[in-house]
Amino acid sequence: MARKKSSSLETMSTEQLRAELNRRGRQVTSLERKRDRLYAQLEDVEAQLAEFGPIAGGGAGRKRARNSMTLEEALHGVLDGTIMGVSEAADAVQAAGYNTTAANFRTIVNQTLIRSKQFKKVARGQYTAK
Repeated sequence: MARKKSSSLETMSTEQLRAELNRRGRQVTSLERKRDRLYAQLEDVEAQLAEFGPIAGGGAGRKRARNSMTLEEALHGVLDGTIMGVSEAADAVQAAGYNTTAANFRTIVNQTLIRSKQFKKVARGQYTAK
């Protein structure tokens, strides 16, 4: 008959078991500290990646639309000789073939009209090309 092997814990005294539990507890504490440091490093790396925007994920997210002219040039073309509001100008630029994937395109048009020296504000929210 084969004799069953006893585990090493079965042969330990109570004092030896306490010492083993303390040793394992220290290892767990050490590993938890190491894990926390690694999480902190990972958060730093994630923050650095976020600074690069959607391109950081290997091209994940929206792709930027390509146009033959800048938004400023396209706006100048639709506002030349006419007065429009920001929403009308945004719609006219897109109708003229300007491509965008921006969720806030109207805001981008508004900023371009305000910042560029090519446009003149004729009334509140109304612009024309110079």
